[in-house]
Amino acid sequence: MKENLVLSIIEAFIFAQPKPVTEKVLIALLQQHHLIEADNNENQLYIHHCLTSLQNHYANRGIVLCQIADGWQFRTASDIASYITQTINRPKRLTRSAMETLAIIAYHQPCTRADIEQIRGVSLAQTVTDHLLEMGLITPKGHKKVPGRPTLWGTTPAFLEYLGINDLCDLPKREELLGDIPYQDNPL
Repeated sequence: MKENLVLSIIEAFIFAQPKPVTEKVLIALLQQHHLIEADNNENQLYIHHCLTSLQNHYANRGIVLCQIADGWQFRTASDIASYITQTINRPKRLTRSAMETLAIIAYHQPCTRADIEQIRGVSLAQTVTDHLLEMGLITPKGHKKVPGRPTLWGTTPAFLEYLGINDLCDLPKREELLGDIPYQDNPL
C-alpha cells in the first residue's frame, strides 16, 4: 500500500514539473512527508527502484519516463511523436552561428570568446552569446587567469534538456560526426 502511494506521488510530481526532476528532489519530497526515513543510505536505491517501476509501467505507451539532464521527465514516446508534432509549438530553431557557437562550447568547455572565434574562424557577434544566455543554454563558468580575465563559457542542464540527452558524454563523438561525410578525391 505504501509503495503504491509513493509511486503515485513520484508519478504526479514528475508529471507536474516543467523541467526534469532529480532523484535528490524526490528523496526530499518523500522525506518531507515522512514516507521514507531521513538520511537513510538506502533512499537512493529505493527511489531508483521506484523510477524503474514507473519506467516499466509506461513502456509501450504514448508517454515514457526518461532520464534527461540528470533528472526524470515524462516525454512523448518516439513512435507516437510524428502523430502529434503538428499540434505542438516547436521551440525556435537556433541560427547557424548560434549552433556552431553552442557546439564549440559543448565540446570545448569551459572556453572563452577568443577560443570560440579561433575555432570558428570568424568573429563572434555579442547577440549570439546574448541569445544563448537568454535561452539558458550557456552560462559563465568563471574567468580565465590571463590578462583581461575573459569569461569562460559552459553549457547548462537546459542545454542537455534542449538536446534530449542525459549527460555531455551522450554527445556524438568526433569520429561519429565525420563518419557521415563522404570522402572526395577530386574536389571541384
